Amino acid sequence: MGVKTVCTTDDPTDDLKWHQKLKDDGFEIPVLPAFRPDKAMAPEDPAAFNHFVSLLEKVTDSKINTYPDYLKQLKSRHDFFASMGCSVSDHGLEEIYAEDFTTDEIEIVFKQLRAGQTINLDQNRKFKSAMLLQFAKWDHEKGWVQQFHLGALRNNNTRLLQQMGADVGCDSIGDFKQAVALSKFLRTLDDADQLTKTIIYNLNPADNEIFATMAGNFNDGKTVGKIQFGAAWWFLDQKNGMISQLNALSNMGLVSRFVGMLTDSRSFLSYPRHEYFRRILCNLFGTEVENGELPAEQLNWISQIIKDICFNNAANYFGWSHLIENK
Repeated sequence: MGVKTVCTTDDPTDDLKWHQKLKDDGFEIPVLPAFRPDKAMAPEDPAAFNHFVSLLEKVTDSKINTYPDYLKQLKSRHDFFASMGCSVSDHGLEEIYAEDFTTDEIEIVFKQLRAGQTINLDQNRKFKSAMLLQFAKWDHEKGWVQQFHLGALRNNNTRLLQQMGADVGCDSIGDFKQAVALSKFLRTLDDADQLTKTIIYNLNPADNEIFATMAGNFNDGKTVGKIQFGAAWWFLDQKNGMISQLNALSNMGLVSRFVGMLTDSRSFLSYPRHEYFRRILCNLFGTEVENGELPAEQLNWISQIIKDICFNNAANYFGWSHLIENK
């Protein structure tokens, strides 16, 4: 398949021992972790949240009694992931959270959670907002790429959730409002000059143009393709979904800077999707050449754009020098 690099999706409490083993064994393809802290900012279930904190205490050999303690140990894991070659974070959320909050409010929420108390919806959203901003600032400090997969409505079937657990397939597209909070979140970081390279993925196809235009709001002219409208994913990871995403991006943004296909199914059997994407991409460009919408005399230029979307843009965007050197 010509694979040059693989990124996994990893919880902050993962010890990454298998990544180290692959490196120690001299495996020829770099396998890099990606920081996925969803459980660290999920206070809906105090028992589940405290279980995560217990795992964090164990992996950091520490006691976590206060919110500053919590941030300190999460930061230590963020640093550890960086030492293991991580340069990407990923967040799977229904929507972006961008509520106003004070540090005192978040410390109170954390104390309640550690006591096993259920918090209200307003506290929930403020806690998520605080954590999301903190992760974004750490990503900026390290020059990481942050990714946001937005819009999944998960665990719809209670019967199967109880029988088999979370994330077993009873998920669907959600119709969450995205634009206002996403704009506020990115603007808050941009105003503070703490907005790192960012990829936003939508699961609801009705949001294609919203995400494509939102990305354009925060590109700064200094970092090439800094804010990306990410590839079609999950339910949209099929022919019609890919075509719709590509057309929305080319109509509203700059498709030549697109970092291309992402396959996040965590399965080696998913690699053919990249070939599937490349064929769809080439067909779109070829059809527009045949229709006279793109100049037939500029095939070398068009070919380079396709090569960039399929490989070079991602290699440069993620800063993976081994890919740039071996392209």
